[in-house]
Amino acid sequence: MQALIDVILPVFIVIGFGYLVAWRGLVSESVVDGVMVFTQKIAIPCLLFRAIWMLDLGDSFSIPLLISFYTGSLTCFCCGLFGARYLFKRCWEDSVAIGFCCLFANAVLLGLAITERAYGPDALTANYALIALHSPFCYGLGITVMEFVRARSSGTSDRDVPLIVIKAMFRNALVIGIVLGAVFNVFGVTLPTPFGTALDMMVRTALPAALFALGGVLYRYRPEGDMRVILFVCAISLVLHPTITWTLGTQFALDDDAFRSAVITASMAPGVNCYVFASMYGRAKRVAASSVLLASALSIVTAWLWLGTLP
Repeated sequence: MQALIDVILPVFIVIGFGYLVAWRGLVSESVVDGVMVFTQKIAIPCLLFRAIWMLDLGDSFSIPLLISFYTGSLTCFCCGLFGARYLFKRCWEDSVAIGFCCLFANAVLLGLAITERAYGPDALTANYALIALHSPFCYGLGITVMEFVRARSSGTSDRDVPLIVIKAMFRNALVIGIVLGAVFNVFGVTLPTPFGTALDMMVRTALPAALFALGGVLYRYRPEGDMRVILFVCAISLVLHPTITWTLGTQFALDDDAFRSAVITASMAPGVNCYVFASMYGRAKRVAASSVLLASALSIVTAWLWLGTLP
């Protein structure tokens, strides 16, 4: 119970404050959108840039850690994709968007925040290793499968798909921040002190502002319809993914810090990027938005339960 009060509730209170402000009309939708754009395109890419820049790439990228987490991610994507298609009879494009909801855990806004609250900032090395590949892996997989599906339905040549995927990936600010951080890390680039201080100031705004904006965005997309599909996404995201990660992490005997980071990140609700992806293609937007909202609410309890099982 103490973990729920000290670790999880502060994160969701910030989200709830954003929800309350939007509900009472104290700020307009355009203001909420502006804060979200700021965090998604500037502040969080700065956070990821600095984290990857400062990361010890040799020690941080443990193959067992990555296998434990991303095997779960890939399995959940396949379950979401084929479940939506064959259990719920959605078209293939809708099914890819629903699969993406099962794939994309909220590794930054919730995963980082809860891990830091629970174990301190020194326990985030494995989180950043997972996050370094998270957006490239998830967007790369989702965009590739969606473009192949669309190519088959429209008659576009499969040979055009790789170029479409590359262009889409490098328009994504999160991916750009990660790639630049890796370049700075590999080549040992340094920044003058004033620029480094300014970067630190920007980074400190990222998580609280993003959590507040997430609350405001979630108010707009209250659950309606498609409830069976939404609950299906919630079950995969909150139960199946962390179960797979827990099982593989145990088999690989991950150290405590890596094991905690992997399981907590895997147990997070779908991120708001799921709605961004659905909007990008105009598919399953209601399912995506409602899944983010409902799973985020449910994760207050499920994250507490997973925290209680960790060493």
